[in-house]
Amino acid sequence: MYEALLKATQEYQKIAASFAKPGPAALFGLPPAGRVLLYAALQKDLGRILCIVTPGEAEATHFADDLKALGLSAAVFPPRDFMLRPVEGAGREYEYRRLSVLGALAGGRLQAVCVPAEALLQYTVPREEFRQNTLTLKPGMVYSREDLVARLFAAGYVRRSQVDGPGQFSVRGDIVDIYAPDMHRPARVEYWDDEIDSLSSFDLLTQRRDETLEKIYLSPAREVLFGDTTETAEALRAAVKKARGKHRAALEKAMEADLSQLDSGLMPEAMDKYYGLRYPAPATLLDHLDAPLFILDEVGGIRDAQKATEFRRGEELTGLLEEGLLCPGLDVLYQTMDDLALAAQTQSSLLCENFLRGMNEFKLKDLINADGFAAPNWNGDLASLREDLDSLIAQGFAVTLFSGTPKGAAALTRDLADKGYAVSMSRDVVPAKGVVQVLPGHLNGGCTFPFAHAAVLSSRRHGLDEEAAAEAKKRRKSKNALSSLSDIKPGDYVVHQSHGIGMYAGIQRLEMQGTIKDYLKVQYAGSSVLYVPVTQLDLLSRYTAPGDEDKVKLSKLGGGEWQRTRAKVKKATEEMAQELIELYARRRKAKGFAFPQDADWQRDFETRFDYDETDDQLNATAEIKRDMEKDFPMDRLLCGDVGVGKTEVALRAAFKCVMGGKQCAILAPTTLLAWQHYNTILSRMEAFPVRVEMLSRFRTAKQQKETLKGLQSGVVDIVVGTHRLLSKDVKFHDLGLVIIDEEQRFGVKHKEKLKESFIGVDMLTLSATPIPRTLNMAMSGIRDLSTIEQPPIERQPVETFVLEYNDVILAEAMKKELARGGQVYYLHNRVDNIEACAAHVSQMVPGARVGIAHGKMTEEELNPVWQHLLNGEIDILVCTTLIETGIDVRNCNTLIIEDADRMGLAQLYQIRGRVGRSGRKAYAYFTFRRDKSLSDIAQKRLSAIREFTAFGSGFRIAMRDLQIRGAGSLLGHSQHGHMEAVGYDLYVKMLNEAVARAKGEPVQLDKSDCLVDLRVNAYIPETYIADSAGRIEAYKRIAAIQTPEDAADVLDELIDRYGDPPPSVSDLVSVSLVRVQATAVSVTEVTQKKDTLVLQLKTLELSMIRGLLVAFNGRVTSGTGSSPYLSVVLQPDEKPLELLQSILKVMGEILNGGENRPKEIQ
Repeated sequence: MYEALLKATQEYQKIAASFAKPGPAALFGLPPAGRVLLYAALQKDLGRILCIVTPGEAEATHFADDLKALGLSAAVFPPRDFMLRPVEGAGREYEYRRLSVLGALAGGRLQAVCVPAEALLQYTVPREEFRQNTLTLKPGMVYSREDLVARLFAAGYVRRSQVDGPGQFSVRGDIVDIYAPDMHRPARVEYWDDEIDSLSSFDLLTQRRDETLEKIYLSPAREVLFGDTTETAEALRAAVKKARGKHRAALEKAMEADLSQLDSGLMPEAMDKYYGLRYPAPATLLDHLDAPLFILDEVGGIRDAQKATEFRRGEELTGLLEEGLLCPGLDVLYQTMDDLALAAQTQSSLLCENFLRGMNEFKLKDLINADGFAAPNWNGDLASLREDLDSLIAQGFAVTLFSGTPKGAAALTRDLADKGYAVSMSRDVVPAKGVVQVLPGHLNGGCTFPFAHAAVLSSRRHGLDEEAAAEAKKRRKSKNALSSLSDIKPGDYVVHQSHGIGMYAGIQRLEMQGTIKDYLKVQYAGSSVLYVPVTQLDLLSRYTAPGDEDKVKLSKLGGGEWQRTRAKVKKATEEMAQELIELYARRRKAKGFAFPQDADWQRDFETRFDYDETDDQLNATAEIKRDMEKDFPMDRLLCGDVGVGKTEVALRAAFKCVMGGKQCAILAPTTLLAWQHYNTILSRMEAFPVRVEMLSRFRTAKQQKETLKGLQSGVVDIVVGTHRLLSKDVKFHDLGLVIIDEEQRFGVKHKEKLKESFIGVDMLTLSATPIPRTLNMAMSGIRDLSTIEQPPIERQPVETFVLEYNDVILAEAMKKELARGGQVYYLHNRVDNIEACAAHVSQMVPGARVGIAHGKMTEEELNPVWQHLLNGEIDILVCTTLIETGIDVRNCNTLIIEDADRMGLAQLYQIRGRVGRSGRKAYAYFTFRRDKSLSDIAQKRLSAIREFTAFGSGFRIAMRDLQIRGAGSLLGHSQHGHMEAVGYDLYVKMLNEAVARAKGEPVQLDKSDCLVDLRVNAYIPETYIADSAGRIEAYKRIAAIQTPEDAADVLDELIDRYGDPPPSVSDLVSVSLVRVQATAVSVTEVTQKKDTLVLQLKTLELSMIRGLLVAFNGRVTSGTGSSPYLSVVLQPDEKPLELLQSILKVMGEILNGGENRPKEIQ
């Protein structure tokens, strides 16, 4: 409706007319929210693509979101940092985003591109090149696999054994998986000979395909492309040959390191500096657009931002040229502000500003003034909305309201109609004075256009749009897919349930009695070797050494020592299970307090939150409130990445508790965190009559006494504190909720003490990396778990680099951060020489104010440091890992870690979450020293960090760290010792059995208690799954089969990922399933001697023998006594597996039907 009113105005018509010919016109007077409405109307009206240039990325993102809400397909083309120095690995997140926009433009899928000036002026792939390197695949095409692989390498893709991110591909037999940067989900191409048989998309976590695709576009995965390594090396050498004299020597020096990598067949990570050699005619994003509506939004802002960028780049390039890493000819990377002014003259363009200010560098063809006023978003409060509407309608305006979800729009329409407004939900309502149109969607702001008598208002964004919600749903489904099993390599320690700890020595294929099988070879103490058939892989689990790998003692084969160890651990798990169960049972029986439903104040409190909640946040809040409203005590674990807004969810629970008339205690691991929470709560609750106090060393004895009195008399509603809250002198008047923050920092003893002292009280625990034991308990259903995965709308991924320690690179990184007004964390994890390190840092960055913080300082010494950091009086903080629980400093956006290979994954992850907590892009540099060879674990850690640069992986990290480090010290000492004795997986299994027994549930018979050894070829050939990690994973998946559905599912997955399985693989699946069926009828072992099958049983009833005799016409012989058995002779041409299946089927029928028909046999 507003569009029709806008189009009728003179102002609009002048703007539209100015786009007919090249050159810039200027527009003044409209706020950003009004300009975006105008841009959308112009695009729909003129049908040309919009290109909106903004000062920075945040503005571009806001515009893109608004344009999407207005029904245009829009994208942000972000700037990226060129990699000009040698690095080991880097997240290419931003490069992929740029390429995906180019891909969408090439496919004609975009109506608008929002681009920060810096990104527009960075060179990118020329359009022709991009087109030539883009390949369309459709089913039925003949395009051989070898050609496709060569094509992918040339387009900059990396080959992996399994695809787990953009820019990668993998080949398995007839299946090629590809993840192009501009795909929503990766694609799977299946071949039949050289013809493409089918295309489908698949899920990254489960690696299973979901929907079929008509066609896929494979666009390039790098902006600087030379083809494969030999072609690249040739191109670089050719450039050197052309050069003369000094220039030639300089080029040779600059290329030296890269050429040696290329000659050894590796593509260097940092190829950006060769842009100028590769593309003699450089291109920018503008070259990918045809006759765009070219808009410079906030010209002054663009000019300032570009000035800062150019200064920073100049510094960087000078440094690189001095070191000889670049030389003239290798510095063709950017255009300048002058080029932008030139572009504005040649394109038909519009320059926008809020107010009239000088635009001397442009020759304007027209000046247009259109006054508009920004209208703030309303937060769901009807009364305040009506006030706004009434004044607008009185002035004769027609109003369009964007009100969130379609449901919300319908509800609002009803409410307004009841109040007598002329409301319509139709998109083509005829504009008239006083008409209110309600549409679904959100804008970042509203605007009133007095010259058009139109106004647009929007509600605040709650949750996310449908697309993201659908994605989240898909993600939720795949959350259970965590069980991707660790990649075991020869030399790793393993635990065999019946034989103890050994060392894995690889897979061996042996032929015995005419059948072929794969065995895992395990070495034990002395020189004994055990061959474990892959069909019994579930008896093995990985043993993660708690401390040093070299101290692990291998078990003796056949000795009694392992049995004794197991018995000891079993007893201990039973005691622990007993305690746990009693504690949890006491909590379940304890009468808790059922909190009342939400009232108005609760809703008011929640709408005052400054940010937009994500769906995960809203779901977690709802789950917690539901628990609080039940009458037994809540015990919920809330996991979420660092900085996804767990605190807000907790505060809502705390507020609900106070509204229910109870007290709430919040427990934080450090004084500082407690202090930060205290301040957050004060500011969030200032509008409400809630009294908050703090108990910690920040308080004098007198203040503490006051607080204690207040708690006991009930005048204090919320208390925040460290474990001082657990002291004996703290008494509550009426405690209703305990919130524990950063759970991973409290020992189990503390936590159990908490639970014992607060029986009957609701507990909410927050944690970013849930520590494994609680992870397991939450997973084994003793406590409830909520997770928050979506980062808040503002957050951006942290650009992560893994590199060798290098003064120059790091100095530059720090200067760059300080140049944009930010602060830096420099992590040096040794207290003894931290002062020397700080001195070194201040030499690297002269003039920077450097501070020091480490764990040996007392709280009194530390607090002023944090204060200075928060107030921006320290530029670089040299510190130890103490920042991982630190307070939130939103202005710290660069993190440098020395010797990252020495830290645990969960820890690195936690620390990396300390940067990037605002809308700004953040950088993390994980460095290691090359001269010391990385230990195996350290190498695994670094590669895991490289893989997990995406958000939302705290949860996956906890799982991964368990595998890398074991579930160490979280179990209290005795338990930890027991876990060390048998390994984590086996321990968890025993604990789960003990818990089931203690609960009085029937213990699941475990198929690992039954061994089946038949003469069938059961193995996975290399021709079917080539890489050994993939084979082991498949073996593990097969060994874990428990039901016929599982078996079908595993076969499905194998067909899906690797094509049709050969007979030896299907037999492997059948053997695994047979073990389950045999366990169910208490068979402990099945062996085959020549042509006889022998089944060992726990017990053998007479009815069973009779039933089998009847069914198998006397082919069955049996022996009773201490070890009962049955034996059946195979007939010629009968398959052992099929015979065994039919015997077990009959045994099952006799067992189940035995109660009904004993008579006829007697």
